Amino acid sequence: MAHRVLILGSGGREHALAWKLAQSPSVQHIFVVPGNGGTANEAKTSNVAIPEGDFPALVDFALKEKVSLVLPGPEQPLVDGVETHFRKVGIAVFGPTAVAAQMEGSKAFAKEFMQRHSIPTARFQVFPSTDYEKAVEYVKTCGFPVVLKASGLAAGKGVLIPATTDEAIAGLKEIMVDNVFGAAGSEVVVEELLSGPEVSVLAFADGYTIVPLPAAQDHKRIGEGDTGPNTGGMGAYAPAPIATAEVMDRITREVLQPTIAGMRKEGFPFLGMLFTGLMLTADGPKVLEYNVRFGDPETEALMLLLDENTDLASILLACVERRLDAVEIKTRPGFGVSVVLASQGYPGSYAKGKKITVGELPSNVVAFHAGTKLSGDEVVTSGGRVMALAAYGSTIQEALDLVYSAVDKVSFEGKVYRRDIAHRALKAEAAPSSKLTYAAAGVSVEAGNKLVDVIKPFVRATRRSGADAEIGGFGGVFDLKATGYQDPVLVSGTDGVGTKLKVAHDSGIHDTVGIDLVAMSVNDLLVQGAEPLYFLDYFACSHLDVSTAAEVIKGIANGCTDAGCALIGGETAEMPGMYQPGEYDLAGFAVGAVEREKILPKADIKPGDVLLGLPSSGLHSNGFSLVRKVVARSGLKLSDPCPWSTGISLGRALLEPTRIYVKQVLPVAQAGLIKGMAHITGGGFTENIPRILPKGVGCYVDASTWELPSVFRFIMKHGDVEPLEMARTFNNGIGMVLAVDPTRVDEAIKALSGTVYRIGEVTSQAGVEMRGLEGWSS
Repeated sequence: MAHRVLILGSGGREHALAWKLAQSPSVQHIFVVPGNGGTANEAKTSNVAIPEGDFPALVDFALKEKVSLVLPGPEQPLVDGVETHFRKVGIAVFGPTAVAAQMEGSKAFAKEFMQRHSIPTARFQVFPSTDYEKAVEYVKTCGFPVVLKASGLAAGKGVLIPATTDEAIAGLKEIMVDNVFGAAGSEVVVEELLSGPEVSVLAFADGYTIVPLPAAQDHKRIGEGDTGPNTGGMGAYAPAPIATAEVMDRITREVLQPTIAGMRKEGFPFLGMLFTGLMLTADGPKVLEYNVRFGDPETEALMLLLDENTDLASILLACVERRLDAVEIKTRPGFGVSVVLASQGYPGSYAKGKKITVGELPSNVVAFHAGTKLSGDEVVTSGGRVMALAAYGSTIQEALDLVYSAVDKVSFEGKVYRRDIAHRALKAEAAPSSKLTYAAAGVSVEAGNKLVDVIKPFVRATRRSGADAEIGGFGGVFDLKATGYQDPVLVSGTDGVGTKLKVAHDSGIHDTVGIDLVAMSVNDLLVQGAEPLYFLDYFACSHLDVSTAAEVIKGIANGCTDAGCALIGGETAEMPGMYQPGEYDLAGFAVGAVEREKILPKADIKPGDVLLGLPSSGLHSNGFSLVRKVVARSGLKLSDPCPWSTGISLGRALLEPTRIYVKQVLPVAQAGLIKGMAHITGGGFTENIPRILPKGVGCYVDASTWELPSVFRFIMKHGDVEPLEMARTFNNGIGMVLAVDPTRVDEAIKALSGTVYRIGEVTSQAGVEMRGLEGWSS
């Protein structure tokens, strides 16, 4: 089929795309709206004088000219929903929907998306322009240098990098109060200033598959040595030597694939060119921003890198037909370079209408027009960036020699250009090759050391008799004699947090799962009458993010403080490739002690003993494989407001930490008022209570004696879960069950203080009989 393609835009990017598409045997004709002086003379190509934003007129033109593919160049039409206009009339668009285009159109939208999907990026906070004072307070207290970004589209100028806190506050005033960026500044992203080299990765995507092109580096500043004001870009080169095969593999695994999967999961799959700006930090690649279209001037260099037999039209069509995995995208070995020729005065005011003459260019060099137009028989300047000269060479130096020789062949009054394009690559080539290190393999010893320093104050806060809670040695030490036990028996327990961690990963909330980790182990010690003495943790990840790990371990320390045990050691394991990017796993190990004669459960539990129930704090840490399926079925996102608790997100509500019962229950157990205890975890009532009962003895639990909490009603409703299934899966509002002699019930309830429910009795029939479940369905 012969295709007729409509390109939207007027820059060097659009000329480069038209030039490459014209080489496709399947392309019959290319229309460029509005085009420039170069596209007007390109093979198979003609300019069309329709305003880029007049979508109805563009659609009418496309239908009349039998256009089969639309390729938007700039971001604004995509953000404004051009894709929908053409899709409604059956014309394919290589570009995302308006919703997906918010990844570029709203920096706040993109950052919150990255947080939900654990895609590495700088720490941040979003503020509406009405929250100026809150933003100022955040800048003062966040503890790191910041970058200020207007959330909306600001023609590439909405970013401020203040050098001091005072400058940051002044910048916030400019954006939020003085409104210097207009509507783009209605929201402001305040994020951590990252350090390291930047790279741009342009990748074809069809909603399922994503295929990156070689990473590029561009030059934003107008002046050599990266000085002067920012521009739309003064040149680029690819591949960037710093983006090694290992780095590109990591970017693909940790950024690109999770981005495509996350967008599809959230209902706005990405189709088009995903252009990701990244900083290669000491902690690995982190996303600076997403763009949803071809980059400029990166595209001019990359088009020359595509293999001569690689058909750009076939790639674009494969994307729109969701079969990108069926085509091969080949690039040539070597380097592509682009150098922008600008008008004098750019990026400020500049003159237009200057005559341009182009001599004979060397082979492997192409002049892509940008700010040019036809004036009679002449081509004249009409924009700040006038032309991008692009060259291909087998080495970076060869490509540079070619492109700069071509610069001398182009003349117009006031021609300005940078003479140091690719200076970073040349320095990299001149530098001695780096030796392979542990850090290069993806393990940062420095990050591990930094984490230890960060968490030491948290750990010290857990000191108790028997432990000084100092970490950093080969093992943790505990002095049992210092605790005063006469005839102690040691009790140990180990546990994890299960798939509740997935909720933490997906919601970006990490400050409570450490409490869960402690609770699951110490509550298991408690049911045997033991006092928790010390705790050790295991934190495993693919790549150690110090801030995330510190949040988790601070939670562990808080849990230990609540349980009265010391955090005396742990292990942080960084294992590249073992876990998905942004994910981690946890395990905990607790040891307690109990005087020999006070070990629980007692052997004299018998029919007639009363079961008391202590309230849970919520789901605790079990059943989350089912919970996550219920949430998916409900259609809610973890970032949505919680349906049963105002003021917090659904993710935050689900992550309510497991209640630790030690302080409430241990004194009562030591006083001899409790015969046995069951920690209600996975398996609910029906699996956990029998673990404390003598053989041949059972019990009944009356579910009408307490109110089923809202979170469990949510699960029943949206998961269509039967009451009995609830009873054998979740705690349903009762996290600990105590067996008490009927003559001492009142004494035990008084000693326990707080809310205590009388929920059932021990019976002579084995098993657990659930009564009153009909109330859960009402």
